[in-house]
Amino acid sequence: MPYDLVIRHATLIAGDGSAPFEADIAVTDDRIAAIGRLEDAKSNGEIDARGKVVAPGFIDVHTHDDGALLAPHGMDPKISQGVTTVIAGNCGVSLAPLLLDRTPPPPFTLVGGQENFRFDRFAGYVAELRQRGIATNAALLVGHTTLRQRCMEVTDRPANKAETAAMQEVVEQAMAEGAFGLSTGLDYPPAVKSSTEEVMALAETAAGLGGPYVTHTRNYFETMDEAIEEAIDIADHAGGKLFISHHQCTGRANFGKSLPSLARIDRARETMDIGLDVYPYAASSTVLRLERCDTGLKILVTWSDPHPEMARREIADIAREWNCTEREAGERLLPAGAVYFQLDETDVRNIIAHPRTMIGSDGLPHDIHPHPRLWGTFPRVLGHYARDVGLFSLEEAVFRMTGLPAREFGIEQRGLLAEGNFADLVIFDPATIIDTATFEEPHRPAAGIEHVFVNGVAVWSGGGPTGALPGTVLKPSASRVVRGACGCRADHRAS
Repeated sequence: MPYDLVIRHATLIAGDGSAPFEADIAVTDDRIAAIGRLEDAKSNGEIDARGKVVAPGFIDVHTHDDGALLAPHGMDPKISQGVTTVIAGNCGVSLAPLLLDRTPPPPFTLVGGQENFRFDRFAGYVAELRQRGIATNAALLVGHTTLRQRCMEVTDRPANKAETAAMQEVVEQAMAEGAFGLSTGLDYPPAVKSSTEEVMALAETAAGLGGPYVTHTRNYFETMDEAIEEAIDIADHAGGKLFISHHQCTGRANFGKSLPSLARIDRARETMDIGLDVYPYAASSTVLRLERCDTGLKILVTWSDPHPEMARREIADIAREWNCTEREAGERLLPAGAVYFQLDETDVRNIIAHPRTMIGSDGLPHDIHPHPRLWGTFPRVLGHYARDVGLFSLEEAVFRMTGLPAREFGIEQRGLLAEGNFADLVIFDPATIIDTATFEEPHRPAAGIEHVFVNGVAVWSGGGPTGALPGTVLKPSASRVVRGACGCRADHRAS
């Protein structure tokens, strides 16, 4: 029988950090069927990839694509840069399980408007994604902030025992219905007032079911060192894996702390399993935070509900126009989003270069004027930091966005070019791949991405999306290690 597709004369980068090699690769249905010299192979379609690289599709480990997965063409920013799997539900904010009867308050705006918060059960969200079809694969986290909004009448205080127990029950239910683990966004209301003990209890529940604790740490702008210590303490108590989201040294007071913070994480790894991710830019983006105004930071407004005309403008200019302070301008702009130019490039490079660092875009697809990381993250690592700066080799860069995240998150049969694995593939030109999205023009697809396949089906080709929706909602690994009733560790089979 002929293969469905043969990609010929390619340079293959397997995704495990090994050296590139020349070979052909064949696809049948949703799987890689053969790798090698396939000169005599018959196929229903062929691509001549001479001079091009074929790699596993990229895994974006830190996204806010919960709502974008539901939207027509919502995943175009990801497939355009070679991403074939996204991990959503980060920073404590997941669409499910939560019903909202009003405009979402920040930070729920990270994943869209009220119309997206219509899933009382995690299973309902998963079912709708599968029924609609999605362009990429998706692994989903359940968010602590979402749980607080669901289980507490007011969120400006720590949860009491009954509320914590109710949240633990929802974590158990969500993970039974497909959630990979628990995320927190302890720097955001309505989670900022949560206690460490409350989070420990929820992380322990997730760890008992084999799920990681994925955290946007608390107060890392003001107290970076303490934020890392709290994350380590929570995961150590829970007995599960820790992921530190978008690790960064935010604000001038934290410049230069990248190497000490990485050393602290490495010391903790002597007794714990810790992963981390980073986006490759010296500017961050989230909802507009009033406490960041009037601090000397350059802040670019990305959207504003009451003043949409102020998108793409710096808050300092808006304040001058309105003859007020930046904080007063911010109060008038809320709810709103912003880009903060508050990171040091040396710290960014130190964190990217660490051997356990994965790549995550942290892009905000619902912003009118988003941070360029939404469209440019992965080509920027490959083209700028690997090829042009020489921070690491091309195969090492690919490893950070394929084999490493697949291993860290337990995503089976993806992230590596191997016969029998799913055919999530990207074909790119190593000489021209680069991000073209900028802070001024953030909606620009990257250069050098020629073809992207998800489960053997082309989703990006010829400079545009194909419209195909072959992605799937990934199930957690069938075999997880959890604590048994006696306190020992035992295999657990997820349903």
